[in-house]
Formats: sequence, C-alpha cells, structure tokens
Amino acid sequence: MSTGGGADHGPEEQETAQVARAVLTDGSVVTVRPLEVRDLAEVERLHSALSEVDRYFRFFGAPSEVALERFMRRLVDQGDARALALGAFDGHRLIGVGHFEVLIPEVAEVAFVVERARHARGVGTLLLEHLVSAARRRGLREFRAEVLAANSAMMRVFQDSGLQYDVCADGSSYQVTVALDPGEPYWAKVSDRERVADIASLRRVLCPASVAVIGASHRASAVGNALLSNIIRGGYTGNVFAVNRSGGEVLGLTAHRSASDLPETPELAVLCVPAEHVPDVAEECGDLGVRALVVLTAGISGCPMFAEGLVAAVRRWGMRLLGPNCLGLVNTDPVVRLDATFSAAGAPQGEVGLATQSGGVGIALIERLSGLGLGISTMVSTGDKYDVSGNDMLLWWERDPRTIAGVLYLESFGNPRKFAWLARRFSERKPLIVLRSGASPIAQRAALSHTAAAATPSTTREALLRHTGAIGVDDLGELVAVLGLLSWQRLPKGPRVAVVSNAGGLGLLAAEACAQAGLEFSSLPEAGPDLAALLPEQASSRNPVDTTAAIDVATFAQSVEFVLRDETVDAVVVPVLRTAVSDPITGLTDAVSRARADGCDTPVLAVSAGQEESLASLVDGEARIPVFADHTLAAQALADVTTYSRWLKRSHGVVPDLARIDVSTARDLVGSALDHLPAGGWLGDDVVRKLLGSFGLPSVPSWECATEDDAVVALREFDCQVVLKAHVEGLVHKGRAGGVVLGVATVPDLRAGWARLRARFGTDLRGVTVQPMVAQGREFLVGTLSEPALGPIIVFALGGTDTDLIADRSRRLLPLTTGDAEDMLHELRAGPQLFGPRSDETLDRDAVTDVLLRTARLAELLPEIAEIDLNPLIVTAGGVQIPDARIRLEPREIEDPLIRRLRL
Repeated sequence: MSTGGGADHGPEEQETAQVARAVLTDGSVVTVRPLEVRDLAEVERLHSALSEVDRYFRFFGAPSEVALERFMRRLVDQGDARALALGAFDGHRLIGVGHFEVLIPEVAEVAFVVERARHARGVGTLLLEHLVSAARRRGLREFRAEVLAANSAMMRVFQDSGLQYDVCADGSSYQVTVALDPGEPYWAKVSDRERVADIASLRRVLCPASVAVIGASHRASAVGNALLSNIIRGGYTGNVFAVNRSGGEVLGLTAHRSASDLPETPELAVLCVPAEHVPDVAEECGDLGVRALVVLTAGISGCPMFAEGLVAAVRRWGMRLLGPNCLGLVNTDPVVRLDATFSAAGAPQGEVGLATQSGGVGIALIERLSGLGLGISTMVSTGDKYDVSGNDMLLWWERDPRTIAGVLYLESFGNPRKFAWLARRFSERKPLIVLRSGASPIAQRAALSHTAAAATPSTTREALLRHTGAIGVDDLGELVAVLGLLSWQRLPKGPRVAVVSNAGGLGLLAAEACAQAGLEFSSLPEAGPDLAALLPEQASSRNPVDTTAAIDVATFAQSVEFVLRDETVDAVVVPVLRTAVSDPITGLTDAVSRARADGCDTPVLAVSAGQEESLASLVDGEARIPVFADHTLAAQALADVTTYSRWLKRSHGVVPDLARIDVSTARDLVGSALDHLPAGGWLGDDVVRKLLGSFGLPSVPSWECATEDDAVVALREFDCQVVLKAHVEGLVHKGRAGGVVLGVATVPDLRAGWARLRARFGTDLRGVTVQPMVAQGREFLVGTLSEPALGPIIVFALGGTDTDLIADRSRRLLPLTTGDAEDMLHELRAGPQLFGPRSDETLDRDAVTDVLLRTARLAELLPEIAEIDLNPLIVTAGGVQIPDARIRLEPREIEDPLIRRLRL
C-alpha cells in the first residue's frame, strides 16, 4: 500500500477522442461513443421499444419496416463521412442516440431519440454536447432540426443548451437553427449541468449508504485492518461490511469470503487487496451493482494488465473510482461520519475541503489543522487519479455549505483548462488554496520566439493561478498560515498595512517583510496625532509604530486600537516582545474587542518573538487573533489573502464583441497555408499581415521584394524612409542576426543596404521586405503560445531585442476579458511608470488593450495558431503600430476541454 502521489493519470490508452464516460443528472455513468455495426441489435431494440408517441415525435409518423431498417443501418454505417451517430450506453444497453447528417457545407441536420425510461435525466442534452464538439471538429457551423410543436422535451434541450438558436414556426412543427460557436454562456450551462450530475455521482463516493472493506485483514498492522478500524471508530452512520477470503471475524464484524457473499450490495467498496487481484474484485463489485470504488492498492499503474483490467471494469459497470494508490477519503459530516483512510490520526470536523494527490501531504495537513483547532469537511486522496480528481471536488465544495475554503495539492493537472474554468468560478464564492508542486511542469518549450522564451513551466502555472484567483502557497507552513488567517479574520479591504511594535528592530523587520511581500504602508493620517499624544517622546508614531519596550500593556493596547480605527489602514501587524516591564500581547484581545464592538473589522496579525509554534492564536470569545513566530510568514500570509481580496473586488470585465474581425477570411488563410505547410511552420510575412488585418490589428504596410529592382520600386512607391528586412529560411530574430537595415532614404542607400544583406547571408537571401520607417515610441511585445494542456496563453512584455534580458512580463489564459487586458498593463514592474496616473510619458493605453484583446481572439478562434509574436509593438500617444510579426501554425483539431467527460 502507499499514501499516494503517483501517476498523472491512468493508462494512456484509456480513452480516445470519440469515446467518453459522463454522468447523467441522476448520478449514473454512461458511455458516449460512435455507433458501430456491432451495435445494430441494440439500435433495433431501442427503436422497436419506442412508444407510439415517441415514434411519432422522432419520425413524424410511422415509417415502414423497410424504411426503418434502412435508417437504422445508416446509423451504424461508419463509412458515411457526411454523418455521425453517437450512442449513449449504460453498460452494454443503448439508451439514447443522437446523430447529424450534413445537408450543405458547414450545415447539418440533427435528431435524437432516448429510451422513455431515461427521459428527463439529461441523455439528450449530453448527446447534443458531444455532437456539437464532433461537428466543430469537422468544420460544421450550424445544426438544423425540425421539431414537432408538441415535442416540448426536445425543444427544452435546445432552449437549455446555452447555444444561440433561432426558431421558426412551420405549421405543426418548428424549424430550429443552432449556431455551433460555443461561447461563455454555453460553457457556463455545460458546467452547471456537470456540477449537478457530478454531485449526484460523488454522493456514492462521499456519502455512501453502505461500505464494504474488501481485504479487511485480521492483522492489526495491515492497511485493511487499520482502515476498517477507522470507519468503525469514526462512527460511520451507514452499514459497514468486512470481506476477507479466510472468513472469520474482523474487529467484531463477520468477515464474508467475497463480495458476492455480502447480505446486501454496498454502495461503496474500498479495495485493500494485492494489485493482481484488483481487476477481478472490481469486476465482481460492478457485477453486483456497487456504484463506487476506492482503491488503496499501489503497483497498478506500473502494470498495464492490472491497470487495463481495473479501467475496463469501471467503464463496463459505470462506477466512480477514487485512486488507485491512495490514502482514501474522509467526510466529517455528522450525517455521514466516514473515515475511510488508514491514517493514524482521526480527522477533526471542520470547514476545510482537501484534495491531495499525496496521502502524506493530507496526513500532515490534517495533523497541523487539528493542532490549531481547525478541521476538514471532506478529504480525498486522489493518488494516481484515474477518475475522481481535484476538478470533481471543486464541483462538490462549491455547493457544500460545510466547506468554507478548498485546498488542493496536485502534482499534475489532468485537465488544466477545465480546472481554470472551475477554479475561477469557485474562487468567486470561496477561497481556494493551491499548494504548488514543481515536480510536474505543465510544459517545456524551446525558445523559438520571444514569446516562447517568456513561457516557462513556473510562469504558465502562475498564469493559471492568477487567472483563477486561487491562492498559491509554497509549503505547508504557508498553507496553514493562510487557512488560519482566512478562518479567524475578515479579508483585508486593501493592501495598506500598519505595523505596531514595542521593539523597534522587530517592527522594522516586519515592515521590511511586508514591503517584500508587495504590501503598501499607510501614513496613519488619523491615528498619527493620537499616537503622538499618547506615546512617550522617544517613541515613533510614524508607520512602523515603535511604542518602545518600556510601554505598559494598557498603553500598548490603546496604540493598537488607534491604528485599527484609522480608515486608511487595511490590516495591522503587531510584532511584540515580552520584557521584564510588560507583555504587550496580553492586552491585544481587549483592544481588538473594543474596536470590533464599534464595527471595525480590520484584520490583526500578531508576531510573538520566541514562540515555539509557527502559528498559534489568541482567543477572545469566538474571535481569534493569529499569532506567528516568524514575521516573514505573517507578512506572506497577509499578502496572499490581500491578493485574493483584491481579485474578488476587481472588475473581471467581459469578453467583448470586437468590430472589424473577419473570421471567415482568417480561416481561409490558415487553411490555405496548411495546404502548403501540412506539418505546420512559420507563415510568410504577407500571410501574417493579412491574418492580422482580418482581426483589425494595425500592421505596418509592407512590400515583398524578390529582387533589388523590386525594392527600388517599393522605395519610390512609399516615398519616405524605409526599412529593409532580410528573407532568410529559418531566420527568426532578424535584428539579432543583422538582417535589418534602417533609415533607407535614397536608391543608393537601398542598393548599399541590399549589398550589405547579400554579403551577410549570401545565397540564403531570398529577398527583402520593404516597410516605411515608423515613428519612434515605446516598444512592447504581445504574443501567444499554445500550451498542449492549457491552450493559448497571451504574454505582454517590454519589447524590442532586449525583451528576454529585461524579463518584465504579464501572462493570462484565454479567453481574455477587458479586465484581464487592463490588469496586464499594470502587472509589469514598469507598469506604474508607463501606464499609471503619474506615468513618465503619455501612451495610448486603450490602443494597447485593444491589441491584446484582438490578439487573444485571433489565437482563441484559430486553434491551428501555435504561436504569435508581435515584437515590437510600437506605442505612442497617438496609437500603436506593428512593424514586425511572426505566426506559427500547427495542424490540430478543435478541442472542447470543458466538454463533460470523466477521466477514464
């Protein structure tokens, strides 16, 4: 056995793009896949069982036997490239069919039929989602359907889908047209449906009516014995069974020799058997009707035969799976009280949800929380994470009133793009803390461009956290500190901090730590005069406040209270030192209580030099004040929650409708380019400019010249100073390589420049691009990079040839909102000087955000774009210009990362 923290996922061959397991609204698991010839008997059974009404709704009458047989054979005919039929299977039983058939280019007719017993469980909606995804991969843009007016259930499927649709009455039926360009409303609806279904299925894991421990050992030192003991000792409210092939009795329970011998079918089975037995036991459980498995056993992912056997059983019987190679799960809800782990320490009841890929991290965190009087609502150890993952728990915690904060420790992101969506929505309701792990970088890429050089595993991970609003922490100490602060104090209203100390050196150290953490300092305009009047002459009433070591407890408490009541203070840090004269911390709770009684809820953090525990608390009734041993940890925890508070309050903006975007032309350009570059590659300058133009991006006019005489013609046409840029196969950074000649004003200048480029590159010179010289301005970089797991990431940075040296950058995941684009400008270290209210120069900020939004939309709508590099983007007070741009394509299909599907 193991405490988990193993593989990224189950076997690579678990799933294909066309086969998916998903959950219906009642929590049952079905498989969605294309129909095949072998399914003909099931197709015939489904259609023959249709009621007269259902048959009328589907076929607008009663088709002849011959016509019906011909239709059903077309459904299973995989050779028809113009059509696709998807079936929803419960085990081997077909319960619904959705199919489309192309009518004209980019348009298909769609229809559905669902077994009557499964009506109102979301089968039709699930099939529609997967048909939309498949149709988009084929380049379709529109579904059409004819629906009888009396078929209200089918109309609700379209109405509730989240897709844009039009309805036109046509006698007794409706002609429905559905656009297949899913946006935020569609994915929000999909996510809502997933949450309802996922919660229903997770109840079988987290709130089972009965549990069987298979492999419940007679030996006290065995995992199966420890786990059963925890279930019993924890007071589990459901029925619990022990399974041991030797029979007898385990911990007072009758041990049945197999799952088949149990007096009732358990809802959840926990497997503590050797790896070689796991597939057979899982198959037996599924056959009996067990709805969920927890597999603690290690050694499965390393053996394809064991892994494939477990996966096959889970798929065949529609079970949910936690693990394998995991610690188990805990639900402290008094209605459930399930501790299905082999942890030595019991899990205290509390309000923190925990999902951890490492069981060891889970045990350590539970022990630390318990020592602080905090506890957990639910905990799952995902282990090798074949199925149940952190994404599932986000869906669960979001609507769980017992959970006030979520904690994730993930060594890998199975579906980062879905995580980004779910975590962002979760963070808008409750704080989410992510314990970072550097063990599994999301991606690593060679620096083919400045944009690629700007994206490293750590920076893409930080972009993911920034996008979601999650609080990223680096170790368990910081994690516990943040949880304590969130549990015991209100969120700060802003970043302005005040430090009050009875030891000047400690106060200065704490202030320095706050500054390093990015916090700001109040000048104490309200508290300052009161402090000056209260404190002795040698004290400092300026921030950081030094009351001196000789101050008595009451005066120190009064000083803290003055600062708390200052409206310009968002949080107070109080480093204190016990002296022979007084112990100032003893009066701190009184000061805070008086302020709280008057409605002041400013957070307070104490730092007690010499304290043994890294974090403790002062208790005043129901209120607690966190007390840190280390001022650096206190400052970092305060900065963490302050960042989250600001994220909550910021305007997230919208994904805007942008004028002057011609998607059709852009798609044609990309399609034509891939015809000539089937393996992908960098586009020619002319195609790049046309692509930018189709999205309203202001590229500088250019003239492609194969000969020197052509360049002379271009110079005369532009009638101004121009730039020559060399065309050399594989040359990425022209400026660095000496491939740019500036300030060409005359024909002799041009011929001299051409000669210089010819001398530099020889026969590799294929020609030049001639561009007018642009007005001088501030240079920036805007680019996108498509990560395999995260999708496109947009980068904004200081530009020019030194961008990689300066490394002042901001990153975001797509889709990009107006709020995101505005934030990117100010996240640069140079942002306040460039775009702040007291900036050193006037730059057209609106034009820059417009470029960010249009570039992001270009990468979002054209998934074949692997990389965009606009460097430099020249910005002046009067607008922006793009003199140099690069775009790289990769052949790829449209993917819908948010589509409903389980991991296996």
